[in-house]
Formats: sequence, C-alpha cells, structure tokens
Amino acid sequence: MLMGMLARSAAPAWAGDQKEEQLSDAVRLALAGQIAASTPQTPDFRDPNHLVTYLLWLATESTRLRGRMPNPVVREAFLRTVWYEAHRAGLEPALVLGLIQVESGFKKYAISPVGAMGLMQVMPFWTKQIGNGDKLALFRMQVNLRYGCVILRHYLNEEHGDLFMALGRYNGSRSQAAYPDAVLGARREWVVNPPSEQFASRSRAR
Repeated sequence: MLMGMLARSAAPAWAGDQKEEQLSDAVRLALAGQIAASTPQTPDFRDPNHLVTYLLWLATESTRLRGRMPNPVVREAFLRTVWYEAHRAGLEPALVLGLIQVESGFKKYAISPVGAMGLMQVMPFWTKQIGNGDKLALFRMQVNLRYGCVILRHYLNEEHGDLFMALGRYNGSRSQAAYPDAVLGARREWVVNPPSEQFASRSRAR
C-alpha cells in the first residue's frame, strides 16, 4: 500500500541536488539536538493579542489550503505543526508554506528524481548525519517539517541571514535565482496580515 501511495505521490517538483556537506562536530551535535527535541505541544498564548493573531492565521491559512488538503483534521494538524516548527526555528510560517508549495505541492509522499522526500523534500542523507538514519520517517509530517525547518535555519546561519543564498543551498542551486524567486513568490500567497492591518484594510475599502 505504501509503495502505491509513493508512486501516485511522486512529483518532480524542483529537482535540486542538495549536496551532503561535511559538518563540524559542534554543528552536527547542535543540529542533532534540534531534531531530537520534543514534539510540538499545543500553543500556549499568555498574551491575548498573540492568541488572536494565531487564530486569525490558522483560520486564514486553513481556508487557503482547503483545496490541497480537504480533510479538516489533517489540515489543522498540519498548520499547527507548521506554526510550531517555523517559530521554533526562527522562520516565518509563510516562508515555510511557500517552500512546501514549491518543493512538493503539499504532497506528503512526494519523492524528487534525486531522492528528496516528503513535504519539504528533505534529502535522506540528513537522517544519517543528524538523525537516527530512518529515512522513511521523512514521510511523517512532523518529522519532515522538523528536518526541513532545522536545515533551512542552518543554511540561513551559514549564509549570515541571506535568505536568497540559503534557499539556493536548500535546493542545491546556490547563486541561481529561479528557485529562491519561486519560493519567495509562493510565500506571498501565504502571508496573513495582523488583525490591526486587516481592520485598517477593511476600513479603507468602505
């Protein structure tokens, strides 16, 4: 059954050829620790404004994602995990969603021609470098999002915050514009304005 799902879900996507790089022991151990940390918990918002922002984000993105993920339970679990893993890695959720859109088209079992796997198209060598070596775990939503966000944050750190270059490294096409431009273009589709901006926009429209 699994092989049938993989065959139906295989997608060429952006078939970048991310290269395995030699990591220092310090970096490898740090990344391994980030991968192995506890699974996401239900968000706990002490500031009511942050809760309102999160609920607006969740409702807006759920509506936008409905055509790609019809099951509301799966969709909400996915979005909650994106929110958690993106913020945990210091990334913008809209960026993570844009990257997933470009990489896999939100297909959980996508496999690229070069072997990248899952929603964020993680290369299996990462599971040996900083995980437990179980590459099939990359088809699990939370595991894939954890790896993808940790790896993108690693590349951002390596590129001193240069998102264009970090995205190129993520895809294995560093210094080439096509992939970063595609992700940043897709990111714009997932931006959610804060409640105050939404209210201001509606007021101006009246």
